[in-house]
Amino acid sequence: MGWLGIAPIIFIFAIFYLLLILPQQRRQKKWQAMLDKLKTGDKVTTSGGLRGVIIALKEDAIHLRVPPDNLRVEVTKASVTSVTTTEEEVKAK
Repeated sequence: MGWLGIAPIIFIFAIFYLLLILPQQRRQKKWQAMLDKLKTGDKVTTSGGLRGVIIALKEDAIHLRVPPDNLRVEVTKASVTSVTTTEEEVKAK
């Protein structure tokens, strides 16, 4: 009788885990792998909306060259949201 009272709570927790927690962990691992693969010459977009080319890498920061005036900006690696360098651009170089 005790298990019948606890079963709905366990079921709700399992659904919560499968729908919310597991996908977030996968996204986090994918994002961390993307950050680990950053290299000079990659075109990136930051969470603040800056788009630029990586010109230097540090332990926890990167230096971007931002158009149109080729400004040099230092941002944290954690602020990078996406890498827009395509494979075709890499092969062309």
